[in-house]
Amino acid sequence: MKLYHGSRTGGIGVLEPRVADHGQPYIYFSTIEAVAALYLCNAVERPYYWFPYGFTRKHPDVPVYDELYPDALREVSEGVSGYIYYCDVSEDQVLPFRNIPCARLSIQPLRVDGVMEVPDAYALLRQYESDGKLIISRFEDKSQRELEWYYGAIRSYMRQKQMHLTPDCSYARFIRKKFPFVWDQFIREI
Repeated sequence: MKLYHGSRTGGIGVLEPRVADHGQPYIYFSTIEAVAALYLCNAVERPYYWFPYGFTRKHPDVPVYDELYPDALREVSEGVSGYIYYCDVSEDQVLPFRNIPCARLSIQPLRVDGVMEVPDAYALLRQYESDGKLIISRFEDKSQRELEWYYGAIRSYMRQKQMHLTPDCSYARFIRKKFPFVWDQFIREI
């Protein structure tokens, strides 16, 4: 099976497991190239991540990027360069990721079988949108109910990570900047 990995680092010949916010060293892959491209565009610094995408029943193999503020995708991806690596692996070399059906994890280093250079992630993501490989759900098209669901998920994540104890981490700073009302509600709840 062909798996994709987005990275801002060039010249990688072997992908190595790294510790992310899940606490274990993994290589994160996607079975969908467009999803790997989304991972070039992290709005927060590691070990945190900001990738508001998901899937729908109607299009289970097409990622939907949810803009949670005006022009969000352009802001995080325009001018961002990187690489989409791919590896041909057997199913027994990777593990499924419980929350994301297209995600696979590897605990062992894997040789890169090919790479695509991405000079501008926004241009590539817009091309995926034109090709029907990505849906961009614009902020202005969202209902208040949809936004409230996301705001609740953000607060839940911050509670899980106890961000009131680390208010200067990259994720907490991002939330305070983009969603100050979500941060304020989070602080009131704890």
